[in-house]
Amino acid sequence: MDQNYICNLHFAKIGKYIYLCMLVHYYAFCKHLHLIIYMKVINFNQTNSIINQYMAEIRDVDYQQHRLLFRNNIQRIGEMMAYEISKSFDYQSQNVQTPLGVAHVNMPTDKVVIATIFRAGLPFHNGFLHVFDNAGNAFVSAYREYTDNAHTQVGIHIEYLATPDLNGKTLIIVDPMLATGGSMELGYKAFLTKGTPVKVHVACVIASPEGIEHVKKTFPEEKTTIWCGAIDEGMNEHKYIVPGFGDAGDLCYGNKL
Repeated sequence: MDQNYICNLHFAKIGKYIYLCMLVHYYAFCKHLHLIIYMKVINFNQTNSIINQYMAEIRDVDYQQHRLLFRNNIQRIGEMMAYEISKSFDYQSQNVQTPLGVAHVNMPTDKVVIATIFRAGLPFHNGFLHVFDNAGNAFVSAYREYTDNAHTQVGIHIEYLATPDLNGKTLIIVDPMLATGGSMELGYKAFLTKGTPVKVHVACVIASPEGIEHVKKTFPEEKTTIWCGAIDEGMNEHKYIVPGFGDAGDLCYGNKL
């Protein structure tokens, strides 16, 4: 066999191998870039706004003695977060007849459903509903159950579900605390039994890095955005966010048995 032919064949195999390696790295890079583009995490604590004041107040142990004030601040954060989320909607120009002429206004076309996890999510839900006053509403009960005597292992229990059709909707799941992410995942799966939304927004007042990562692993990355008032350091052995602000449900409505 001709020596030049053998050399050319050898170099062709090397070139093919290099090409395949480059292709593998390219797809890995694209996948990584895909996560950056689509699984957005918005942390309001990284920018200066009045939300920082509301966050500071609900963390304060003295302020927490006043349930009404605590609930009001959770609601306010929901209102402001809803406004920011509205910027991500699709819009279409419409003509509006005024007493003096016709105004051209860009109006949102997203069909919004606000979904809440009982019970801590109710004031947060109201904040969103004040902004998206024509939205559909969905509710699920999901609560933490410790599965060991040391209260270090947490299970999630779901009992109740009420939701409109979610097909083609923009689903906004609101829950003040995103700790382990377990209740958010199970709540989302429960909502999916009633349809498939085209967009998903996960909104929380406070989150842990572990909760963020759990949502990234269990929610559709190409259509999900996470919105947080703050992302704290982590969780303690009882799966509470640290420094956090405690149990949002108890702070809103009192201790439970």
